[in-house]
Amino acid sequence: MITVISATNRSPSNSIVIAKYIFGKLGDQKVNRLLDLCDFPLSAVHAGMYEEEGQDASLRLIQDDFMLNAGKFIFIVPEYNGSAPGILKLFIDACSARAYQETFGGKKAMLIGVSTGRAGNLRGLDHLSAILQYLGVIVYPEKQPVSLAHTLITEDGELHDEELMGILDNLLAKFGTF
Repeated sequence: MITVISATNRSPSNSIVIAKYIFGKLGDQKVNRLLDLCDFPLSAVHAGMYEEEGQDASLRLIQDDFMLNAGKFIFIVPEYNGSAPGILKLFIDACSARAYQETFGGKKAMLIGVSTGRAGNLRGLDHLSAILQYLGVIVYPEKQPVSLAHTLITEDGELHDEELMGILDNLLAKFGTF
């Protein structure tokens, strides 16, 4: 199972458009999952969230359904202040409080950066790589920046750039054999 993660709680976002495109290309959508961090329950954020017994039940369900069952992750990561969104780090930290090794250890991840600027969040992808590698995740070496994302998406929230779609399709094919 592959979990595609739109790593922001901002809505609407360019990240969810790209995440939905990738999710649509994965094939068996009964097996693969799409996690939009807009669905991350802010009620789960409290001082006890870093202890297994203090983990919110809604976060436990998300971790069980989207993280524990996955063998691979695809993170779609927008640029926030030269890095990844805080909600993503908070989510990762919360998931590490329970079933740490089972959630992250030895699993594989591909990273796609999204920005309205020119660098496609390369710095944020480097930060996230370091975090994931610390957790024991094997990060696919080909990180894909998506620059000027707002110009690649229609007003209706559809990806319309054929070149980017080809790049993403090729990347997914290679990640499938990783």
